[in-house]
Amino acid sequence: MDIEAIYKEADALLEGHFLLASGKHSNRYLQSAKVLENPATAAKLADALAEIIRKAKIEVDTVCAPAIGGIIAGYELARALGVRSIFVEKDDGNMILRRGFSIEKGEKVLICEDIITTGGSALKASQAIEALGGKVVAFAALANRGFCHREGSTLPQKEECRLPENVPFFALEDFDFDVYAPESCPMCREGSKAVKPGSKG
Repeated sequence: MDIEAIYKEADALLEGHFLLASGKHSNRYLQSAKVLENPATAAKLADALAEIIRKAKIEVDTVCAPAIGGIIAGYELARALGVRSIFVEKDDGNMILRRGFSIEKGEKVLICEDIITTGGSALKASQAIEALGGKVVAFAALANRGFCHREGSTLPQKEECRLPENVPFFALEDFDFDVYAPESCPMCREGSKAVKPGSKG
């Protein structure tokens, strides 16, 4: 499956001058919402990701996604794995369960995002689950932004990655884009202004 082609066909692989959630700048940006607006495409991607997780023999009781970006990807992955789907929401800088969701002690939970960059939101989601007695058995995303090492990839982990090294991370593809600190951004030097296209913008 050509994941980059799927993103391009959905106009979800953007080129320009972007301000990332980390505060850094990049000339490319993944907008997974444009891919996931097509239910057939969302199902195809989730089925492929579920197959990778099954082959790794990861036992999962529940898929948990950080709201809002991960909800559709998490729901579709839960469907593909035949397990329950829940999500955590922001609360004063942390993530918490709301809406009557609960976690049993020892429940095996997979944290799913649409895209994992440094893994900060996924880490907060895992901390919320573990605080309730759940066991985080894996992290997953449709796409890996290139900071964290995913299973089956030769791309090395960068120091910005916040995912724990002892928990596997699964994704369909790596997207290792150029990233710049604002003070060393060549696009800024040319007079361009960075825009923030993500859900936090």
